[in-house]
Amino acid sequence: MCNEITRRGFLRNSLVGGIALGAGFDFYHKVYAAQKTNIKYTTWQVPASLDFKTVFAPMLEDIKKRSNGEITYSLYAGGALGKAPEQYDVIAKGMADMGYFVTTFTPGKFPLSDVLSLASSIEAKDISADISRPVFERYLRQEYKDVKMHLLNGCISSYLWTRKPVNTLADIKGLRIRTPGGFQTQYTRELGAEVVFMPPGDIYMAMQTGTVDGVVTCPLLILAYRLYEVAKHGTLLTFGCVGEGVASNSNYWKNVPEGHKHIIDAVSSNPYRITGGLTKRAYDAMMKEIADKGVTYYTLPSEEAERWYEKFRDVTRRWVMDMEGKGHPAKEMVKMYNAECQKRGVKVVAFPPEWK
Repeated sequence: MCNEITRRGFLRNSLVGGIALGAGFDFYHKVYAAQKTNIKYTTWQVPASLDFKTVFAPMLEDIKKRSNGEITYSLYAGGALGKAPEQYDVIAKGMADMGYFVTTFTPGKFPLSDVLSLASSIEAKDISADISRPVFERYLRQEYKDVKMHLLNGCISSYLWTRKPVNTLADIKGLRIRTPGGFQTQYTRELGAEVVFMPPGDIYMAMQTGTVDGVVTCPLLILAYRLYEVAKHGTLLTFGCVGEGVASNSNYWKNVPEGHKHIIDAVSSNPYRITGGLTKRAYDAMMKEIADKGVTYYTLPSEEAERWYEKFRDVTRRWVMDMEGKGHPAKEMVKMYNAECQKRGVKVVAFPPEWK
């Protein structure tokens, strides 16, 4: 009797234990599966571009490595999910989980963020990210309420690249120049040129056919789109450059495990410094490569450059007046941006000296 009860008890306990053990494995499986995160990453950048190859591809790989493979990614590059001006909405509307966008490609959408495109002598994106972050935290975060922002910064200095030499204000007057939006568009118009906007991928053909006479852009795009083949002259006077950012879809971000959030934020908050891409060394190498491709550089004499810069300052003054008329603390924002640049040895040539 006792032996039979013991056998029954053994069988019963074995069955209960088996069920419990199976439930335990199932629980472990669900917990483990919950720690898997995939990033559907969007960008208009082409995979062969220097910024993607040296910054954003390594950024995604570093996130994967730091998570021991728990975070993976699916890449949609070259505008696969939308053209360059559409990338922010691709992220915000959930067509992608995370991605890269340019603020000034959508004029009027991020009006305060234009401050990051003020004409400044920035030659390294890791420094630009450092300059931009405090300005973002104090003034610009409100423009991005519908996404989770990881990074917002100004690009490195853009210059004027043309089919024919441009050495004076008289040379640029009446030319058709492709600009990326923001202050670069306003500066170019102020100099007397006719401004044109088109996606980066359309510039080559437009310059080749003479539809446009030049482009205001940074060295990155000159190399990425082989514009050195059609723009043989570079006027090395800084126009500043576009604002750019990396963001995640808000709903997607809510469901990312906390540990994974820390990893993604740690890498994407300044991917230039993490990866070593697009630092000053990379800038110098780009400028040399463009020259080696046959582009002739021209540096304006100081008096001529000052004439251009004073026109840039007039643009700043009018922009501040307009923004303050709409209730924004624009002058204080410009002064803060200038102060953050000065801390890092960067000159904001568009900053009105009377505001110091």
